[in-house]
Amino acid sequence: MGIVEEAHNVKVLGSGGQNIILAHGFGTDQSVWKHLVPHLTENYRVILYDNMGAGTTNPEYFDFERYSTLEGHAYDLLAILEELQVDSCIFVGHSVSAMIGAIASITRPDLFSKLVMISASPRYLNDVDYYGGFEQEELDQLFEAMRSNYKAWCSGFAPLAVGGDMESVAVQEFSRTLFNMRPDIALNVAQIIFQSDMRQILKLVTVPCHIIQSMKDLAVPVVVSEYLHQNLGGESIVEVMSSDGHLPQLSSPEIVIPVLLRNIRFDIAV
Repeated sequence: MGIVEEAHNVKVLGSGGQNIILAHGFGTDQSVWKHLVPHLTENYRVILYDNMGAGTTNPEYFDFERYSTLEGHAYDLLAILEELQVDSCIFVGHSVSAMIGAIASITRPDLFSKLVMISASPRYLNDVDYYGGFEQEELDQLFEAMRSNYKAWCSGFAPLAVGGDMESVAVQEFSRTLFNMRPDIALNVAQIIFQSDMRQILKLVTVPCHIIQSMKDLAVPVVVSEYLHQNLGGESIVEVMSSDGHLPQLSSPEIVIPVLLRNIRFDIAV
């Protein structure tokens, strides 16, 4: 196993000819895909990895300067693909990883046959003529809560993000992976994500994009998926699901898995 693979806990499963990369979002790790993976291993070569900063990675490897923008994570993704000698893949990215995949695809469009984006947003802050879902004051309060008592913040944020009560398995699972992050790293990553603005690069994304979104998502309003659709540089389609929450692959697998499988298997009809 190479240095990059080891650092990112890369796992390769299945024996199919086509590569699928599964990339998780903020506060989770590759375990967020546990309901999807069994449906893919028979027909695909499935590659899972953890973003640097996830609770499962070595915090000593987290370079605050490298990861001061999402490009640092995109370079990691390209390094993983290079180390595994992947020449083409279907990339499935959740939340921030959808944007990380988009950035990587601008640099190397030849490596990506399509991007499947789940709960993706190019910008979380509201702006003139743009609704991202958050005002700056709300984000400042969120960061302050993380700073003052990270464990308490995790307990409060998890049910809001997942959608559901504290007792649900999905909420407990997200609370666990969120709390596994080192608090200073979690705060840094949250600030980079929530303050990011990727709107200007969307037109440079030429790879086909399948945009999948929950009907109700605390972090990403439904209008954002339509904004992505209108502004991406290549072909794209949007599918809004009846699921609730920002991590639907974890909380509503019975709704989400069939949708994901369909978008993985079938290309956009041009």
